[in-house]
Amino acid sequence: MSEMQEYDVIVLGAGPVGQSVAARARAGGLSVAVVERELVGGECSYWGCIPSKALLRPVIAVADAHHVDGAREAVNGPLDTAKVFGRRDRYVTNWDDSGQANWVKNIGADLFRGHARLVGARRVEVETPGVGVVVLTCRHAVAVCTGSTAALPDIAGIEKARAWTNRKATDSSDIPARLVIVGGGGIAVEMATAWHGLGSRVTLLARDSGILPRMEPFVGELVARGLTDAGVTVRTGVSVTELRRLEIEGPLWVSLDDESELEVDAILFAIGRTPNTADIGLQTVGLDPGTWLDVDDTCVVRGVDGDWLYAMGDANHRALLTHQGKYQARMAGEAIVARAAGRQLDTAPWGAHVATADSHAVPQVFFTDPEAASVGLTAAEADRRGHHVQVVDVSIGDTVPGAYLYADGYGGQARMVVDLDDGHLLGATFVGAGVAELLQSATIAIAGRVPVQRLWHAVPCFPTISEVWLRLLEALRDTPSTSTQNGRA
Repeated sequence: MSEMQEYDVIVLGAGPVGQSVAARARAGGLSVAVVERELVGGECSYWGCIPSKALLRPVIAVADAHHVDGAREAVNGPLDTAKVFGRRDRYVTNWDDSGQANWVKNIGADLFRGHARLVGARRVEVETPGVGVVVLTCRHAVAVCTGSTAALPDIAGIEKARAWTNRKATDSSDIPARLVIVGGGGIAVEMATAWHGLGSRVTLLARDSGILPRMEPFVGELVARGLTDAGVTVRTGVSVTELRRLEIEGPLWVSLDDESELEVDAILFAIGRTPNTADIGLQTVGLDPGTWLDVDDTCVVRGVDGDWLYAMGDANHRALLTHQGKYQARMAGEAIVARAAGRQLDTAPWGAHVATADSHAVPQVFFTDPEAASVGLTAAEADRRGHHVQVVDVSIGDTVPGAYLYADGYGGQARMVVDLDDGHLLGATFVGAGVAELLQSATIAIAGRVPVQRLWHAVPCFPTISEVWLRLLEALRDTPSTSTQNGRA
């Protein structure tokens, strides 16, 4: 066992979240150790956001061309899949993390490769390949940024099915002739879009909750219609009960609870995530291994004395999105630096130190055809929370010139949820081609609690899809405010 090494901050996990908190701590003058058991850059860089969007972009680009007269005639034949996979490989640097490892070192943090476990308060042991156990202690904080892993169902035949998760779905260069995807969330619909575009015959199976159930109901309807129109088979209200592969290299039989069967070549489960906290020593500080970590708004883990243990990103389950985890890391990093210097947290001039936007202003985009984007509360969520709201819907393609110039026969919808008591937005949702870039304006309006009356002075350019904001405001003005009470007409 090597000599004990002491740092101000120890970060468990070198993905985007761990890197963000490490950078903030170093910028504040604190010494930092970063521990990573796999690739520096984490799930997002190598098996999540980056490779999935690299695969999706060529598929969506072709779909966009097919929506425009004159352009569709120029698009002939299938995608060059070798080049698509090559593009993906470039963006994940061929799963070589040396560049990101150098970044960690260049900010002045020390990188330890190996598996880290807590062994009591402020103390971490790292099993390092070829070196043995390294003992690290911290003066101020241990930040758990270990992320999450795809969940697999406990059903008969799962062990022999060689089931895909997001990892295989984003790092494979072999195209299954027939792919079944189980799930109705973001990963499921994006991978259905990507792999259908790459040449698989895709069947998407979702339970009773349907497609993108956490967004406004019309989102799932429009995305499911887009997938169906493209050639994906979408089935809702069904569950997988058994998997059977009769031969090692033979087809996979998928049994469903409606007593039907599917013969496929591969199956992808996108049914949820589990926290990577089962083997990081939580029991040594009085917490249950394998659980999501409950945190306050500075990301301090509740139930541990001394306010030294933090958890950011997927590990705390507040919002399982990379951008939200990085946001939490920025806020928590500022809090760690302030506490280390003995400063009060309420003195930050720009509202740092406290992560609150992950409870009321969470943006999310799914890169399907059409795209789906939302931020804040849905109408149903606002209703459940007791807000007095007005819900305004606009058909984008029918009312926005920039939309039907963007794509012939543009189909899309927008919704705005307005708090009538406070006069600001609670939520906004957009479905349609190119709507992802509308979302930041909505996020600013919600996070900044901008009065709706001021939004009239944020003039959208003509002719752009962003003119939907003007249509939404006009619809709000022209609809009597008494017509909606708690989200209901």
